[in-house]
Amino acid sequence: MAGPRKPVVEVRRSQRRRRTVSAYRDGERVVVLIPDQFSRAEESEWVDRMLARLAAREGRSVRSDGELLDRASRLIKLYLTEYGTQAVPASVRWVSNQNGRWGSCTPADRSIRLSHRIQEMPDWVIDYVLLHELVHLIVSSHNAQFWALVGRYPKTERARGYLEGVAAVAGTP
Repeated sequence: MAGPRKPVVEVRRSQRRRRTVSAYRDGERVVVLIPDQFSRAEESEWVDRMLARLAAREGRSVRSDGELLDRASRLIKLYLTEYGTQAVPASVRWVSNQNGRWGSCTPADRSIRLSHRIQEMPDWVIDYVLLHELVHLIVSSHNAQFWALVGRYPKTERARGYLEGVAAVAGTP
C-alpha cells in the first residue's frame, strides 16, 4: 500500500536570508525559503523538516463554530464578567465571505462572524479578534470605552501588530 504522496517542493534560496527557514503551500506545491549559503545536505534536511511542520500544522483539527462559542464564553468570564448576558452572543461562526475584515458583529441580532483567514492564526490573535467583536455587543463604536474594554486583553497590542503585518504582506488595508 502506498503512503501519502510527497508534494512538489520548490526551494528558493536568498542571499538576504541568514539563518531563518520558512515554508508555505502554493496550490499543490510547497515553497521552502532558505539562506543561499546552505549546503545541499542542509537544504535536504530543512526541506524534510519543513514538510513535517506543514503536515503537523495541517493535521491539527479545524477550529469549529462550537469551539468559537466556547472561546467566547471563556473570554467573557476573563474580561467582561460585569456585563453578564449583555456580552453573550447569540451566535459565533467562521465565514468565508469576509476578505476585507478580520471579524464583524451585528449587535441587533447579537451575531459575530470571524473571517476564515484567521482560522490558522495563533490562538492569542483569534482571542483578540473575538474579544474585539464581543465588546461591540456592549459598545457599538470604537470610542474610548470600547478600547478600554478591548485593552483588558493583555496581548491586544501584540495581536494588532500581528494583524497589521499580515495585512501589509497581503497588501490589504
